[in-house]
Amino acid sequence: MEFGLVGLWTSMGFIAKAVVLLLAVLSIYSLTLSGERYWRYRMAKKQSLQFALLTTQYLKQNRPQEAVAASKKFKNSHLAKVVSAGLLEFMVEEQNSPLSGYDVIEAARRAIERATLMTTADLKRGLGGLATIGATAPFIGLFGTVVGIINAFRGMAITGSGGLGAVSAGIAEALVTTAMGLFVAIPAVWLYNYFLNQVERFQVEMANSSSELVDFFIKKHGGSDAIGSAAR
Repeated sequence: MEFGLVGLWTSMGFIAKAVVLLLAVLSIYSLTLSGERYWRYRMAKKQSLQFALLTTQYLKQNRPQEAVAASKKFKNSHLAKVVSAGLLEFMVEEQNSPLSGYDVIEAARRAIERATLMTTADLKRGLGGLATIGATAPFIGLFGTVVGIINAFRGMAITGSGGLGAVSAGIAEALVTTAMGLFVAIPAVWLYNYFLNQVERFQVEMANSSSELVDFFIKKHGGSDAIGSAAR
């Protein structure tokens, strides 16, 4: 038996080949998804920093309309989605609603919370797939290992010998599927943890921006009325 890649592939049974092909597809999927998420998060960081610097100036100058307009230029910014949602709701309620200052601010706060939840869900899109691949790939490889061991014992039974030649093909088949399962699972777990940490960082940034935006609303819309209503 030849123990090169071609030789190992040729010696594999149908089930082992199916396991290897499935793991290869999962590996390609996880790497493709990781590349897309990496680009998405990189653009989110870059655009959010630009948006934050621009919006800070607009709010200091009491120009929320310009801040909302600027958010449309930063499609990948998580901060732009949250801040624009809060500003839009605040301006609509302030102009058209008979609600008190506290109620207007609360309406804007709820809009911010909804936008934060939706943005977080979008940022987490696909991460469940990485987690699933990282958790199940070793077991898929283990399935191929079990099949390989069964083939090894079957070879012993057919030849009536327990020598290395009788079991080498099955053992090699088992080791290949095991190694392939680990090869797919380890990067998937690493990448999942890395991206999850990035999402948690984005959540902190959105929470900080939301808090600062609510402070802006309180100062702009009768701070004494809003704070007094909140105290009651």
